[in-house]
Amino acid sequence: MFEPDIQYAAQVVENAKNIVDRAIQRLAAEGDPDQHQVVAYDLAHIASGVEASRAILDYGAKGSVEAKLVCVFIADVAHDLASKTFGREKEWGVESNSLDELRKFANKYRDPQFVASVAMSSGPLHLDPEFAMVRDSFRRFATDKIVPRADRIHRENQDIPEDIISGLAEMGAFGLSIPEEFGGFASGGGHDYTAMVIATEELSRASLGAGGSLITRPEILARALIRGGTPDQKNHWLPKLAMAEVLAAVAVTEPDYGSDVANLTTSAVRVEDGWLVNGVKTWCTFAARADVLMLLARTDPDRSKAHRGLSLFIVEKPRGDGRGFVFNQDPRPSGNTGRMEGRPIETIGYRGMHSYEISFENWWIPANSLVGMDDGLGKGFYFQMEGFENGRIQTAARAVGVMQAAYEAAVDYANNRKVFGQPIMDYELTQAKLGRMAAIIQASRQFAYHVANLMAKGEGSLEASMVKAYVCRAAEWVTREAMQIHGGMGYAEEFSVSRYFVDARVLSIFEGADETLSLKVIARKLIKQ
Repeated sequence: MFEPDIQYAAQVVENAKNIVDRAIQRLAAEGDPDQHQVVAYDLAHIASGVEASRAILDYGAKGSVEAKLVCVFIADVAHDLASKTFGREKEWGVESNSLDELRKFANKYRDPQFVASVAMSSGPLHLDPEFAMVRDSFRRFATDKIVPRADRIHRENQDIPEDIISGLAEMGAFGLSIPEEFGGFASGGGHDYTAMVIATEELSRASLGAGGSLITRPEILARALIRGGTPDQKNHWLPKLAMAEVLAAVAVTEPDYGSDVANLTTSAVRVEDGWLVNGVKTWCTFAARADVLMLLARTDPDRSKAHRGLSLFIVEKPRGDGRGFVFNQDPRPSGNTGRMEGRPIETIGYRGMHSYEISFENWWIPANSLVGMDDGLGKGFYFQMEGFENGRIQTAARAVGVMQAAYEAAVDYANNRKVFGQPIMDYELTQAKLGRMAAIIQASRQFAYHVANLMAKGEGSLEASMVKAYVCRAAEWVTREAMQIHGGMGYAEEFSVSRYFVDARVLSIFEGADETLSLKVIARKLIKQ
């Protein structure tokens, strides 16, 4: 068995980066990337894979197992790049022979025996002691409190038990990104994002819907408030969010406008004593249990202003039933009677929090509900994007947690299930699948840590989109193969791996659909740079 060569890997990554850069220049020369969507989409994902490869080189230098995992991952990225450009060299602006080194590296490190050599371990994490303590604490809580109930919550589409919410509140999970001055646990020392990523992964390993996603919604609202809220709004809401005294849901998407936020139609019209909201929002996750909605609404009727006519509101509401809710307000002095109705949307996975379509009819909210007050008029899009960028790295962390759970389930099943007289684990194909899973998981995790460090420095906007796009799509493959290793039992709800598979499918859809994220964010930012 040959040894991994991390210096060789670094050379290949640099070669791949140069090829990607030339392809970006070629795409930029063509003008609007929307006129070349197939190339732009593929390029966004390839560029994300190359960026992940660059981010994990330091990890690969820390030991033999680490180097093997990194070489397996980079070989996959090199193979993907060579495959995507084959027969399309002109479109990508590359010469065929410039891919020779990538093909050579991929042929060497995609060798089945080499990949199989890392089948049984996704590698050490090399966490600092403080982060190791965060990981151990959240893993212990997730294992003891969430795992025993996760499958039943999924199968019966139950609400998240209140003791899970209160338990996480006691651990400070809802205040990980809220500054200490507002009752949270973020010190501003640069480690806050990494702690949040680690906690999210461990909770998602137990359950995506009943664990990992719980701390994302208050995170999005908190970031928006920190960016645009008035001092009074920050002092009022951030401590409540940090202690889970108030739980939040996000009301941005509309039935006719998913990722096309600029064209939202839900309106907030100023009246003498506040605002009246009318319209319909959809995919409002956790909306029944939530105490407030982070609502993006049009405050300028001039549709030509697009996203510049949108403002952000904090809408208080009663807690509702997971099966649906209707709330009515007493008549206002104007004679208007407000109504809010939530209809649950049944989904194949991601259960526990529930998603809703919410309609607003003359729903009154006070004047101080507007984030930033008058200074925040027309700035709601920018405020909510502050939260969504952070939500993307959290989604990547959720994907890592789901992948890790699927991988562990597959290893356990492969060791205990016999087929044709021997354990499934003894077969080369099983080992190669598990080895590739292990490499993808660790590379995804280290990429998320890297982006967290960038964001702590006020950077990493592009990389946050890249890690979300790449890791979430990878999670589909990992959970699919984990299910396949289980054979027929993988299709049975009594095995958790079936839950991991359907949960993974949502990751490339929410927090920015993969296509929109790749075309409208990643490709455009690459060209701009």
